[in-house]
Amino acid sequence: MKILIGSTNEGKIEEMRKIIKSVLNDVEIFSLDDLKISEEPAENGKTFEENSLIKAKFYYNLTKIPTIADDGGLEIYSLNNEPGVLSRRWPGYEASDEELIKLTLEKLKNFRNKEERKACLKTCVTYFDGKKILQEVEKIEGYIAFEPCNKIEKGYPFRSLFIVLPLEKYFIELTEEEHEKFNHRKKALIRILEKVKSF
Repeated sequence: MKILIGSTNEGKIEEMRKIIKSVLNDVEIFSLDDLKISEEPAENGKTFEENSLIKAKFYYNLTKIPTIADDGGLEIYSLNNEPGVLSRRWPGYEASDEELIKLTLEKLKNFRNKEERKACLKTCVTYFDGKKILQEVEKIEGYIAFEPCNKIEKGYPFRSLFIVLPLEKYFIELTEEEHEKFNHRKKALIRILEKVKSF
C-alpha cells in the first residue's frame, strides 16, 4: 500500500516514516518533497482534530494517496486551553520562539502554583483515504515552569517551558528513552496504523 505523510517538518517526517515501517509491511511511503508538492492548506480549524483533517484531506485530494497528517500544540488549562491551535500565532501574528516563551510566562505571572499552571501537549493524528477517516488524540500532561530552560529547540518553544509529569523534567531535557516513553504522536500514530492494518 501507499501512504503520504502530509507534513513539511523534516524531523516529524523521519519519525513518522520509521513508525509506519515498523507497523505496516509492504508499504511505500511518500513525503510532500518526494511528490514535489509545495501547496499548503489553510489551517482554519478551531481544534487540532479539525486542522489535522483539513491537512489529510487537502493532500489526499491533490495526490489520491492515503494521507496521514497531524496537528498539535500546547493547551494551558487556566487560560481556557490557550494557545491551542494558535500556538505559533498566539499574539495575533507569527511569533518567534523567544516571543512565545516570554508571552507564556507573562500570561501566567499571577498563577503561582503548579496546579494553576497545569497544561498538556496535545496531538491529533488523522488518516484519510477518500472514504475512511481515522483520528486518534493523545497528550502529555504537565505544567508550565516558572522559568524557561536555558535550552531552546528551534521551532518548539514550549518544550523549554513544559515540565513533564511525573518526571518533573523539562520536555526539552528528556532522554531519548524518556521521549520514546512519552511520545504522544507515536502512540496516536500506532493506534491509527493498527486500524489501517486491519483493512
